[in-house]
Amino acid sequence: MNVKLNDNVLVITGKYAGKQGKVISTSPKNNTVTVEGVNIHKKSKKARKANEVSEIVEIPAPIDVSNVMVVCGSCDKPVRVKHLVTDGKKVRVCPKCGAVLDKAYSGKAAKNAKKEEPKKRVRKRAKKEEAAASTDGDKAE
Repeated sequence: MNVKLNDNVLVITGKYAGKQGKVISTSPKNNTVTVEGVNIHKKSKKARKANEVSEIVEIPAPIDVSNVMVVCGSCDKPVRVKHLVTDGKKVRVCPKCGAVLDKAYSGKAAKNAKKEEPKKRVRKRAKKEEAAASTDGDKAE
């Protein structure tokens, strides 16, 4: 499946043809994607507690992945995804403009980015022990 989470896609066939949206979820097993604002179904929600109100909720339903095309971020055109191996990583590329479609991978910038390490925890026992030693010394006198 060439469509990933948070991709911008264009619906090319069906009732919602021509609509663009962001991919909310993917299901490679069922070969479907859920797109924001596309294929909205209404579902009644029953009140489960005394203070809740029953309501009709709108939920985006999945559509087949063959009905959508990935939209390139740089050229804003729907494209068929091309795969290339760059620096040992398999990345998705726009065949029209050559831009990398994977947001997580940005080439050399991703390599050079330093990962911030969490701050080391410092024990505060040493100060407490010194304070306890000084109070014990006062009692001994």
